[in-house]
Parts: sequence; structure tokens; C-alpha cells
Amino acid sequence: MTSSRRSFLQTSIAAGAAWATGPFIHAADSGRKYRTALIGSGWWGKNILKEALASGRCKAVALADVDASVLELSAEQVNDWSGDTPKTYPDYRELLAREKPDIVIVATPDHWHALNTIEALKAGAHVFVEKPTGHTVNESRAMLRAARESGRMVQVGMHRRIGPHHVSGMKFLKSGAVGEVGMVRLFAHGGGDVEKPAPNEQPPDGMDWNFWCGPAPVRPFNKKLHPGGWRNFLDYANGTLGDWGPHWLDQVLWWSGEQYPKRVFCAGGRPIRGAAVNDASGQTSDAPDHQVATYEFEKFTCVWEHRRFGDNNNEKHKIGAYFYGTKGVLHIGWRDGWTFYPAAKGGKVEHEDAQLQEPDGHNIALLWADFVAALDQRRAPVASIELAHKASVLPLLGMISWRTGRSLAWDGAKEEIIGDPEASQLLSRPYRAPWVYPVV
Repeated sequence: MTSSRRSFLQTSIAAGAAWATGPFIHAADSGRKYRTALIGSGWWGKNILKEALASGRCKAVALADVDASVLELSAEQVNDWSGDTPKTYPDYRELLAREKPDIVIVATPDHWHALNTIEALKAGAHVFVEKPTGHTVNESRAMLRAARESGRMVQVGMHRRIGPHHVSGMKFLKSGAVGEVGMVRLFAHGGGDVEKPAPNEQPPDGMDWNFWCGPAPVRPFNKKLHPGGWRNFLDYANGTLGDWGPHWLDQVLWWSGEQYPKRVFCAGGRPIRGAAVNDASGQTSDAPDHQVATYEFEKFTCVWEHRRFGDNNNEKHKIGAYFYGTKGVLHIGWRDGWTFYPAAKGGKVEHEDAQLQEPDGHNIALLWADFVAALDQRRAPVASIELAHKASVLPLLGMISWRTGRSLAWDGAKEEIIGDPEASQLLSRPYRAPWVYPVV
């Protein structure tokens, strides 16, 4: 086995663990190009791959997607960006078997993250996977197990872990300048109204819709669902809480050092968008149009809220996290950077602007640079699977509470719901044959 394919050893499975000394990438290999493949070759996957190629450390060798037209266009774009001519595959398993890439980018819908990531790790690749880690809690746990057993590195697309104003805002928060924080409020709001069904259609020519649905239930093809709209269909994702929640709940874990809450309760529904529709003629989404989730930690309470109506046009901040402390309130946001509002009368408001990578307003280039540096240096990446797993589980627990209509007592050390067998069954879900749920 060549040095570029050697396993590296992990001395700790704790969050942020350092990688052990031992054979992995020799000093002479630093600066080498990694053979890189993309699974899920749509808009966001190409954004990530473009940054990988721009780093100068990656060569695009293969793309996979269930849509032939997407594959063709993506391959042409990659060639324009880098001169690389990647091979194209309709089935990611064939790509992994034939190409044996060093790095695999997983940018498929949430219901595919676990199977794609685990197979890539088994094939010997390091993985950059979009958040959330899994569609269910036990999928995420299976991904974590596979990463530990493979000795390969997994970076998750939690770019707020490395965004400059998030880093400096966290430093300010941890300095004690906000005082003792007793409550955190997280929020992500957007406009909206009554949702009308869109008609079902035949899938586009060249698209394998059955494969797109994969282990999840098969719905009729609908333009509300694909491309992009799947985030608000619960067969394939977990709505706004599952989409935005990992980013902002991760900020809470990063700040507090607490690994998990003791109790979770979530309520919400679709009073504005209306009852979900899924019949022979058409569909709407079925995710809640608003939710409020309460996470009870040892030393503080965290509240998540979102609504897809009644935007925060009358408020200074429309998205982010408020940390309520004895010395004032710190808001860490997205495009508005961070701002501290002191409690003392006449105190000085402190602020730092966001530094974002446009046009999308994210910091994927920084996160990718960290990923490659972590490979070179044999260390954990800044958004490791260990950390991202913990942040991804919290929205999923909120969704279980919402589905059952009751609070959950959570044993975070064992990752078990206490005293509620019905809720515990929702930590996993049935897979559609022939797909098999991964081993936890």
C-alpha cells in the first residue's frame, strides 16, 4: 500500500481528538494532489468541488449523479475550471470501485449522506460531507462508527466553525465579556404564505428517479421536491430545523463545552402553509412552517425558533444566535457579523463585520483549506465528524419530540432516549429494499 493510501491512527475518539503519530502522509507528499471525486453533482456539490480545485491540491477524477444531464454539464464545467476530465458515473458505488479516489465529496440530499459516506470510507477515501451528518440519529452514529473504524478523516460542511467573525465572536464570548450566560436563543426566519400543490410530473429524461429516492420512500417526481426543495420534505430531510439547526446548535456546543442537553422539547406545525398534500395529482412540502425547540443543558437553556412566514423585517437581526449574559447580549449572525449590546447604561456597543466568501456568503474555501492541512498534518479537521455528529443529533431529537408531541429525556453519553420506547424507535427508520440500514 502506498503512502497516499495508508491508514492513519486515531488515539482518541473524543471531540476534537488529535490524530496519532504514525504512517500516513510522508513529508515528501505534502503538496501532492489528491484524486478527488464528487457524489451529488448539482449546484452545491459543484461549489465545494470548485473550491477543492482552486486550492491547487486536488484533481477531479470522477463525478456521480443520477441525472445524466447534470453529469454532462458538471463534467464540462470542471474541465473549464481546471482542465481535468473527470469520468462520470450514474451509480456512486461503481465510481468508488473503479476510481478508488483519495477524497470523496458527498453533496447528495440528506437521506443519502450515511450510505454515501460509509461506502466511501470503506473504499479507503477521506470524506468531505455536507451537513447534517445523517437523516436520522442512528445514521449519524453509523457514520461516526465507520469513520473511527476506517482511520480515514471526515470533514463536515460546518463552515461556521472557521468563518472569521464566528471565530472572533466565540473568542469574545469565551473571554467573559458577556458575563454569565443563562440562555441562548437561535433563530432562522423567512417569508412565506399558504402553500399550493404543484402538479406531479415525469422525471426529466436521463434521470433515475427511483435511485434518487434510494433508501427513502418513493414519491412522484415534483418540481417542488427537486431540485433543492427536498429540504422541506420529511422523507428526505428535516425541514428548517434539520437544515439550519446544525450550524447554530454547533455554535452553542462550541461555546459551552457541554456535549449534549438533558432534555429536549419541540412544538410546531403548518398553520400558515396548510395541511400537507401528497396525492396522485400533486404535492406540497410537509415540513413544519414553524417550530420552537427547547434544549435543557446543565448550566443554561437554549431555544431554537424558526418560521417560514412573518419575516423579521422589524428587527435588526434576522438570523443567528443571541447569547444572553449578565453583562449584556451578544448576537452572532451571518451576513451581519457579530454585535455586543452591553447591559451597562452608556456602555459601548461592540461590533465586527462578517467576512464571507461571495456570492453564496459561506466560507467553503477556508474549510477546504483546513481539510487539506489536516490531512497533511495528521490532525483532526476543524469540523470533524466527532463534532458535527453532536451538532447534527440535536435537530434530529427536536424532530422526534415534534413527531411524538412530548419532551425527551436524553442520555447523551449512551445516546439513548430514556424511558420512551416509541420515541426511541424514531432514532432509526425503515429503509426501502434493497438498501440496508447501516450498522450503528
